[in-house]
Amino acid sequence: MSETLIETKNLTINFGGLKAVNKVSISIHKGLFTTIIGPNGAGKTTLFNLISGLLQPTEGTVIFKGTDITRLSPMQRVAMGIGRSFQLTNVFPTLTVHENIRLALQAKNRTGYRIFTSYKRFRSLEEAATKLLEDVLLHDRGNFLAGSLNHGEQRKLELAMVLALKPDVLLLDEPTAGMALEEVPTMLELLEKTKKEQDNTILLIEHKMDLVTKLSDTVIVLVNGSVLTRGTAAEVSEDPEVLKAYLGGGILNETTA
Repeated sequence: MSETLIETKNLTINFGGLKAVNKVSISIHKGLFTTIIGPNGAGKTTLFNLISGLLQPTEGTVIFKGTDITRLSPMQRVAMGIGRSFQLTNVFPTLTVHENIRLALQAKNRTGYRIFTSYKRFRSLEEAATKLLEDVLLHDRGNFLAGSLNHGEQRKLELAMVLALKPDVLLLDEPTAGMALEEVPTMLELLEKTKKEQDNTILLIEHKMDLVTKLSDTVIVLVNGSVLTRGTAAEVSEDPEVLKAYLGGGILNETTA
């Protein structure tokens, strides 16, 4: 068994009388691609928000590389090696695509934003930003304002910004959300490349089940805030309780959900 990077123990959060996440205990292992699936309202994004620190649990713990990080801020978790993308794009629209990536690299290298220092002094960061642009197939968009990109291109830019932080774990919340169907294969290609070439540990939320089956080493099914089951994509697709949860079955043969 590979090293456990993230572990949650009885993680729970209540919103009034609703248990949005209810005693969730999962382990995310180094070098594996783990996907969380579940019907709408299952608590998937809320679980991500608890792991990344955007929400504090009502009870339970989050452990990262053996350290209890339950009460740490999102920025502290990023500094420790947890990278996060969101359902909605999270880029700086008035900066160029290249500048967005360079700022992420500056944050990783602790050089920060220096108003009186020319970007040309950060040659290594400039080169690294150019390489990341090439990796996410945005090499011809570097001088475009990020806000001028189409939605699919912004999703690729956000992935590059997360990769710039060189996290130990990438939390990707529906990276294909809002993409046109013809754009999805490109994102699939990028995620496959990220998985193989960067030796990354990835935790994904995704509704497009063809993507889930192609990428996932392990699938965790969340229903009503609780873990229903976990296993390979094939095992999960044959589980009667999973099929019941998706009202009619066949979920892993669908393109969207």
